Amino acid sequence: MTLVILIVRSTMNKNRQETLKKAALNYRQTLKKSLQRRLESARAEGNDKLIRQLEAEANYLHLN
Repeated sequence: MTLVILIVRSTMNKNRQETLKKAALNYRQTLKKSLQRRLESARAEGNDKLIRQLEAEANYLHLN
């Protein structure tokens, strides 16, 4: 392989890794927002069981 091909592949791998990192971050942010909305709704309804479940979910996913 030539040096140019190796450089191009290296750049492509870095771009792919950066894209995957951004996607993972966006996914976690979306999960956190969804969980926060669900918690707000459960609190507004006074649903203590659901609140505990959602808090446990947040802890399990390390979103708090």
